[in-house]
Amino acid sequence: MLRQRSIRLLFLFALFSAALSSGCGTTGGGPPGGRPVSLQEVREFADASARLGGYAELARRYRDTYEREQPYLSPVADKLARENDAKRRAVFDDFIAIQKTLVLYMQTLSLLAGDARYDLSERIDDLGNGLKANTESGLTQRHITAYTGMTRLLTRVIASGYQNRSVETMVRDGDADVQVLLDAMISLTRLYYKTNENEKKTILGIFDVEIPFSTRNSDRMLVTLAKVHYLNKATEYKLIDRRYELALQGLTKVALGHQKMRENLGKLSNDEVKRLLATYGRDLRTIRDGLSGD
Repeated sequence: MLRQRSIRLLFLFALFSAALSSGCGTTGGGPPGGRPVSLQEVREFADASARLGGYAELARRYRDTYEREQPYLSPVADKLARENDAKRRAVFDDFIAIQKTLVLYMQTLSLLAGDARYDLSERIDDLGNGLKANTESGLTQRHITAYTGMTRLLTRVIASGYQNRSVETMVRDGDADVQVLLDAMISLTRLYYKTNENEKKTILGIFDVEIPFSTRNSDRMLVTLAKVHYLNKATEYKLIDRRYELALQGLTKVALGHQKMRENLGKLSNDEVKRLLATYGRDLRTIRDGLSGD
């Protein structure tokens, strides 16, 4: 009986010690004397980065290019377009996996910078098994290595219950891979933009060529409908062009903000650093509103 009670006391003591260790490991790195450091700006920057938006929508638009082009293509052009469509669909999941990984990283960073604790372990299953290099898209071995490094970091941190982990250690261990993955997302967004430009030239170019030659009276109604359709498509492309610009601005802001945190480890409670992070967070929320409002 005494032995069982002793074992139970040891077990409870171990649980209590683990709880204390977890509580110490998830702080933002406070000053001597135990006074807490406010990391509100870090949390808000990480939240704004995770919720930026735009990239996934533009990736889907890139994937679905053929669906929009197909009605306007000649049989010869259609054959090549179908081949390109297959290539785009083959790499789509990898392009989205990069975004999911960075979103989970920012969510983890936000969690470490705040008081709340919630389970992100289910999100690890969404990260996939790895990326494949793709020379046409610009996805290189450097990006693949960073993706692997980031998924390992997230798995290790989340599976451990964030023990012995702080904002500082997360930023220090993750910054190099974060910067490479953001570089990949910026490069891919430029690819989406270039593909959209080619689509725009193809579709609007057909109207630019055909409408001037449709001069018969019997074609008047058809020409009117074609002009209306042309204006609608031109407006669509103008709006989507703005979304590419905003997405690129947002990704660049995320990269710069995270770089500032890496450069100021140990000084995240400094007023100047807090002002910088607050500005980046505010800019990201403004960009997100722009992406949501178009």
